[in-house]
Amino acid sequence: MNARNLDLRDPWVVSVHRLLHGSGEQVALTESLPAPEGLGSPVLGVPEEAPVDLRIRLESVSEGILASGTVSAELVGQCSRCLAYITDRVVSDIQELYFHPGRGAGDEEDLLIVDDHIDLTRPVRDAIIVDLPFSPLCREDCLGLCPSCGADLNDDPDHDHGQAIDPRWAKLAEGIDLAGGDPDN
Repeated sequence: MNARNLDLRDPWVVSVHRLLHGSGEQVALTESLPAPEGLGSPVLGVPEEAPVDLRIRLESVSEGILASGTVSAELVGQCSRCLAYITDRVVSDIQELYFHPGRGAGDEEDLLIVDDHIDLTRPVRDAIIVDLPFSPLCREDCLGLCPSCGADLNDDPDHDHGQAIDPRWAKLAEGIDLAGGDPDN
């Protein structure tokens, strides 16, 4: 997103006008905002428009505005082993510096103050995604699915298909003579 084109109607865009008049000024931002699209991974994430709770302090510093605090939200997704529906809660720390225009390092990753506003979307997304489990589980001892038939092994831990036969010997197990002769001779 081009930092110079903030949509002031976006609830994640916050005015910092009253903080820009001197270092040390601060304001607490405690509210719940609707989750933006794509807040999570394909397996586990915050549903779009679900509430994301913010407890952030915005503080004026010489370089710009320091945003620090926590964000939390309910997660929904699937267990990576058995594909069961799961819910969880994520609480993530956030600490980001928004630079006055022209004072950052000059790279595209700098967060900037634009027309006395900052956009919290990217730092909140980054904080939550970093705290998501790589392979979410419905429970620590989840047994997953049977690789042969897809049965949920949590429902039937003793699930069995009998002794596996090496596919190279399967015809012999069926009693078929591979040489084409009479099996009784």
